[in-house]
Amino acid sequence: MSRVGTAGERHAALTRGRAPGTLTRRESRVAWVMLLPVLIVVLGAVGYPLLRTLYLSFTDARLMAFTQAPPWVGLSNYAQALQSPAFQAATGRTALFVVASVGLEVLLGVLAALLLNQRFYGRALARALLIVPLALPTVVNAIMWRWIYNPEYGALNALLTQWHLLPEYRSWLGDPGSAMTMLIVADVWKNFPLVAIVALSALQLMDRALYEAADIDGAGAWTRFWRITWPGILPVLSVAIVLRTIEAVKVFDLVFVMTRGGPADSTKTLSLLVFEQGFGFLRSGVGAAYAYLVVAISAVLIALYLTLLRRQAAP
Repeated sequence: MSRVGTAGERHAALTRGRAPGTLTRRESRVAWVMLLPVLIVVLGAVGYPLLRTLYLSFTDARLMAFTQAPPWVGLSNYAQALQSPAFQAATGRTALFVVASVGLEVLLGVLAALLLNQRFYGRALARALLIVPLALPTVVNAIMWRWIYNPEYGALNALLTQWHLLPEYRSWLGDPGSAMTMLIVADVWKNFPLVAIVALSALQLMDRALYEAADIDGAGAWTRFWRITWPGILPVLSVAIVLRTIEAVKVFDLVFVMTRGGPADSTKTLSLLVFEQGFGFLRSGVGAAYAYLVVAISAVLIALYLTLLRRQAAP
């Protein structure tokens, strides 16, 4: 006990007069020494590829030309990308995918959270089933939905024709007018549970006294939701929205497995365009420039995310 007391007194003496969370110079040195192995691994595994890709974006590098130094072209790859009709079209398709998929995920997620926050028989099972789509790997989810949309034996065609809502089987992913919509449905089915879980956790922390006071004042269901529930869950929900937006901007595997950007480029998003330039056309320099433009779009969203967090933390 005396040794513990001595250590406690020593610690109190060391931290006396310092702001909480601050370290002494000796403690800072020890912390940096302990972080050094991790920093070396991160700089090697993440930093070098990022810098190498940035360098390639200013060159006319070709994927198979390993032995030759790529010619320096400056910003021409970026200028070419910004003026390219393919890049502009891919940006529009990506924006459509992001707005539609994230919007539907928020709508369905909040509705599911409100339902699962009520008391009913089987609620625990329903909450457990909500995890299933999240647990599926994205590639498995994409293959599953390809089977559902199959023009010959797909479950969606069978269901709609038996209900007489569709005269005959159709190719959902082979039609440029419906392929993007089918991708959005597949993405929403997998990711809306994440929004639901986040919203449900916020709902369970709500002060029930607010609802009791609203009932006494005669507030209706919509007024209670708009005046109490929505402001209560919005701080947590905004973080999930921004994170899902960033993931939607980078969508690749779902599109690659289900449509590979077709038909007629109707589902070719920015990430797929980067892959096509870098590994399909072997134009590493142009592909790297495209990739950094996607990073710039993601950086804007991250800045928005940090701004939201600071506003929430402000008194």
